[in-house]
Amino acid sequence: MAIITISREMGSAGIPIAHKAAEQLGYTLVDGDAIKKMAPAYGLSPEALEKADEKPPLFVDELDEKIEVDLHQIELIVLEYALKGNVIIYGRGGQDLLRTIQSVFRVRIIAPFEERVERWAEREWLDPDYARILVRRSDQQRGGFIKYYFDRDWEDPLGYDLVINTLRLSEDTAVKLICEGVQDQNLVEKKEACKKVLTDLIIRKKAEIAIASLPDVEAHHLHIASEKGNVAVTGHIHSEKERQAVLAAIDNVEGVKKVSEDLKVIEYRTYPSEH
Repeated sequence: MAIITISREMGSAGIPIAHKAAEQLGYTLVDGDAIKKMAPAYGLSPEALEKADEKPPLFVDELDEKIEVDLHQIELIVLEYALKGNVIIYGRGGQDLLRTIQSVFRVRIIAPFEERVERWAEREWLDPDYARILVRRSDQQRGGFIKYYFDRDWEDPLGYDLVINTLRLSEDTAVKLICEGVQDQNLVEKKEACKKVLTDLIIRKKAEIAIASLPDVEAHHLHIASEKGNVAVTGHIHSEKERQAVLAAIDNVEGVKKVSEDLKVIEYRTYPSEH
């Protein structure tokens, strides 16, 4: 069956719905706990996860550079889980990270704001005013995360195949809709072909991590593409030394067969000091 991604609002019942759907389908649930379990193997500390996982940038250059590398690692975890198949990707921008994979069933779970506040207060035994602050903060963080890194409004229904409002629909009904929807023949028929696309997405992500980890190289100016292990890098860098470092980093990535480039060297302008 196809891959499922679930986008959810805090207090919308996304957590129990995702767990029930995974159990009923026999799928692996890739949520925060699964990512924490895999994090050490990818060089991610608990502190790094806290700063990067589903958070917008801090807009402090030195900190954001490290956060972006850590975010790439989180995305690599998600992609490698997706390649195994039969998974539910819970949050983490899964519907956007896998937007080129046509066998993905994209689900969003919502509920009215005040309903979500009431549910969260009851679930966590919180003061309603404090629950309201947490729910609003969660909406802003997750919405900001999707907008900054994927340039999309996370409330836009066109980003999903199924939107479930749990104000009136029960958790069991939501699970039934998800389990039936993922078996649609249009999704199932594309599953095998999408494995090749996923493999190239993983190679691309590893190349992005390798470049982002280079000291004194501005990776934002570079674009990476991968097809059947052939990686192309375009954009501009600031010296021939940087160019050679970028190409060497990509060439060392597992799965890369060939590297081609169209990089322009644009040196920093220097200005004479005033006397």
